[in-house]
Amino acid sequence: MRIVVIGASQGTGALAVRTALERGHAVTAFARSPQKLVLEHPKLTRMKGDFHQRASVEEAVQGQDAVIITASATQLKAFKENPNYFSQGTGLVIDAMKAHGVRKLSVLSAMGAGESQSLMNVVVRTLVRSFILKLPFEDHDRQERLVRDSGLDWVIARPGRLTDGPARGRYVAKTAVEKVPFAISRADVADFLVKAVEVDTWVKHAVQLGG
Repeated sequence: MRIVVIGASQGTGALAVRTALERGHAVTAFARSPQKLVLEHPKLTRMKGDFHQRASVEEAVQGQDAVIITASATQLKAFKENPNYFSQGTGLVIDAMKAHGVRKLSVLSAMGAGESQSLMNVVVRTLVRSFILKLPFEDHDRQERLVRDSGLDWVIARPGRLTDGPARGRYVAKTAVEKVPFAISRADVADFLVKAVEVDTWVKHAVQLGG
């Protein structure tokens, strides 16, 4: 497949690029600073671009078979400057996918977004979702609604606390809104995001991830 990873320079996005390449896909790594991606591969293309610029997103999506969105802000102040950080960019990606006939989409969200907030204990829900990370979670909710209404072959990934451990491949992925292990490695989340565009197992589902 030809896969573009939106937000590919570091973290889960960089690991998704690596995972997709290891599985034989041709990968476009789209980011504001793609040179930060420490990886060389004959099937890797780096593309400098802005998740919030329509022309930039159009260029990245055109000619692809699938899109993986892992883009996020590195600082909370970005959400004060743009409370629609996730949803604005995701909306542009969806528009570009429809325009160019690209169907398969996997999106990195978070445990606690949408109906999965019921899985948070009351202290975490009050302190984290409703206070410390209020703006990002509200925008993840908007992002998820856009994805659900897109008409595409979408999958939403909702991991719990992210760690830097290795990929173990033994994580839990539940489409039901049920508790899963609290933490999961970024490498395992990357593995799921790539699998989500390779197979139809989770199409049109938000998936709770823990490992």
